[in-house]
Amino acid sequence: MSRWTAFLLAGSRPKGDPLAQSMMLGHKALIPVAGEPMVLRPLRALLASPEVGNIIVLTQNPEDLRSVLPGDERVSIRRSGGTIAQTVAEQLADRAAEFPVLVVTADHALLDPAMVAEFTRRADGADLAIAVVESKPLLARFPQTKRTWIGFKGGRYSGANLFAFGSDKVLPAVGRWGEVEQDRKKGWRLLAALGPALLLGAVLKLRTIHESAAVIGRKLGIAIRIVEMSNPIAAIDVDKPLDHALVEDIIAGRA
Repeated sequence: MSRWTAFLLAGSRPKGDPLAQSMMLGHKALIPVAGEPMVLRPLRALLASPEVGNIIVLTQNPEDLRSVLPGDERVSIRRSGGTIAQTVAEQLADRAAEFPVLVVTADHALLDPAMVAEFTRRADGADLAIAVVESKPLLARFPQTKRTWIGFKGGRYSGANLFAFGSDKVLPAVGRWGEVEQDRKKGWRLLAALGPALLLGAVLKLRTIHESAAVIGRKLGIAIRIVEMSNPIAAIDVDKPLDHALVEDIIAGRA
């Protein structure tokens, strides 16, 4: 398997991040988690993963993060676009990285090398792969967690902030992602944007998540693979105060 180039998305929302602002911080990636800037946790997991080669940290203002990043020759920092989709599209179009590309978010504070290994192994060969977690195992362990769930035949799923791009065939799909990015927390709008048949199938639970991915892939002309992560904490990111508290508890062994 080829070594992956990793994009670590560490940008800020156009209007700022509410959680960072509540902590009097100007940048979400600098939110402290277990006594260190949050961005260092997924970065360390990537550096410890033999599947990963170079790591490109992407943020609107590189100087905001440069001083906290380790001086590792595998790590570089580049200016990001205004949105996630724009950022990924620009980097792929500029050939900043060779395929395959792994995309991780800076708020994935619980990411570990085992998750990276599982996802890259199972994503290998797909044009686009998306990591998800089914609701039952996550809620069985952490019933207090609040996630955005999208229902399909056989289960409800939440994203796990891991994406894989296997070839340049994904560029049109990234463009479509950009069209609906502002509604990424509203699953029904994402499905509606891809066609009424897909939305109806989800509403009526006519297809599994894998069958739905195959339908979307055919529509976009790419092979899409859904990777159900074996470790349910892969779906827990730091987006709200309750998330931050839960992540701190998990790291400290209190949850």
